[in-house]
Amino acid sequence: MLTIQNREAAAELLRVAERDRVPIKPLVELYPDIDVVDAYEIQLLNVRHRNRDVIGHKVGLSSLAMQQMMGVDEPDYGHLLDDMQLAGTADASAYLYPRVEVEIAFLLARDLPGEGCTVEDVLAATEFVAPAIELIDSRIIDWKIGLQDTIADNASSAGFMLGSERVRPSELDIGAVAATLRRNGEIVAEGRGDAVLGDPAIAVAWLAEKVASFGVRLLAGDIVLPGSCTRAIDARPGDEFHAEFAGLGSVDLKFE
Repeated sequence: MLTIQNREAAAELLRVAERDRVPIKPLVELYPDIDVVDAYEIQLLNVRHRNRDVIGHKVGLSSLAMQQMMGVDEPDYGHLLDDMQLAGTADASAYLYPRVEVEIAFLLARDLPGEGCTVEDVLAATEFVAPAIELIDSRIIDWKIGLQDTIADNASSAGFMLGSERVRPSELDIGAVAATLRRNGEIVAEGRGDAVLGDPAIAVAWLAEKVASFGVRLLAGDIVLPGSCTRAIDARPGDEFHAEFAGLGSVDLKFE
């Protein structure tokens, strides 16, 4: 467990790394005593420092493979802020190690309960699901991150893009949605919705319970990114990404 002063210092290191585009050593090396609670508190310090509207949350480490790689048995989460929503393009120079992930976004029409939130609650509260690309980045050198590093770094979230299509969750089997990601016309990743904990709605229910333990609720109007259907793909200047979701539409993101 870190002191308040060390949490604040770690938060500042991440802010400066993002601002100056100069990555830092892993926090688990700089602060060997850092734990998961410290990491979430560091994340919250930087969310408050940015002074932007929170418009949703994202779930990370929602695939079994990623959890095994990180040596954890549950996902993590980060905040989606209003200035993170992209409008078709991203400035590659604004990031350190940008990557893209393919996600099925949940758009909430009603508040979710916290403790005891179920998949049924999630589906009842979700007005639409939508095609999405999440832009992830790391302020840690060469993505050499531990669990505490990615949590403190807003679960490595840096931006997201929603496609225009909207489908009611009752109109498709979300877990069976097949997704294909193309970079410059070439298929670079494929997956299905059930790569996310077996059902993306399970990830949203987990998130509702998890944030409730920090006094946070998932509210009507929130956007929730439940985790990637595919592996993350590096993004380079000039890359054009097209993610296609069977029965759900598509979304495009270009890096300039």
